[in-house]
Amino acid sequence: MVVIVEGVGLHTGLPVRVQCTQSDDDARLSVCGKTVRILDLVVVSTEWRTEVASMEHHFRVCTVEHAFAACAALGLHRGITLSMDGSEMPILDGGSSVWCDALGQLNIPPAWPRARVARSGIIDVGSSHYEFEPFEGVEVEVDLVSSDSRLSRHARWDGGETDFRQRIAPARTFAFERDIESILELGLARHVPRTSVVLIREHSIDFEGRSFESDEPARHKLLDLMGDMYLHGGPPLGRVRARRPGHRANMAALLRARAEGLLVEHPT
Repeated sequence: MVVIVEGVGLHTGLPVRVQCTQSDDDARLSVCGKTVRILDLVVVSTEWRTEVASMEHHFRVCTVEHAFAACAALGLHRGITLSMDGSEMPILDGGSSVWCDALGQLNIPPAWPRARVARSGIIDVGSSHYEFEPFEGVEVEVDLVSSDSRLSRHARWDGGETDFRQRIAPARTFAFERDIESILELGLARHVPRTSVVLIREHSIDFEGRSFESDEPARHKLLDLMGDMYLHGGPPLGRVRARRPGHRANMAALLRARAEGLLVEHPT
């Protein structure tokens, strides 16, 4: 069975088509005929999104975090191949709901995470703070850390697919107005669908479509963290708490957690 997802990249503004198919191996990403195990991808940029490449640099793909978060929530550590013909995953609904619906059609049995928390520990990356704790299930929490009283800071995922689909996956990409100039100077955000992005201004919160809830930015930060952890076999078995997470800090913390033995391989 093949499920097709089509859309436009948020940053490149280019159309892209992604084929989601069943396989008999570890989760893989295929770009223009070059196929790589997702666990073997290299993170090459974390500037406002997560960008990955094959180790041989046959390809680079950005904004993978929303698709990978859905894979993580559905337990698709094996049995899935995402094949695409572009350099950026589509923005779609701004979160992971479309990805969950598409991938769910494949009826792939969920697999255990490929990583687990081996011992308790804390990792600080600049102003970002990460706590790891052994636990028999999977739990992820984030603290957005914002002085904006309109925003709720906390979000939590209980490790269940239903919880992710209902609360986390619908959380849209967001940006603060103060960051827009920097984003545009980098040549990013060429395609900003009004129904898929929330803009937080000093005196208003701009959005269209479904209603905005005060914890939506925190839930989206949690979604992004899950997508980043998927590149390291997670979210892992255990509890992970992140204060002020971001793509750059997420990757640095996960690499250190591996190096320091907080995160280890979990046998499948």
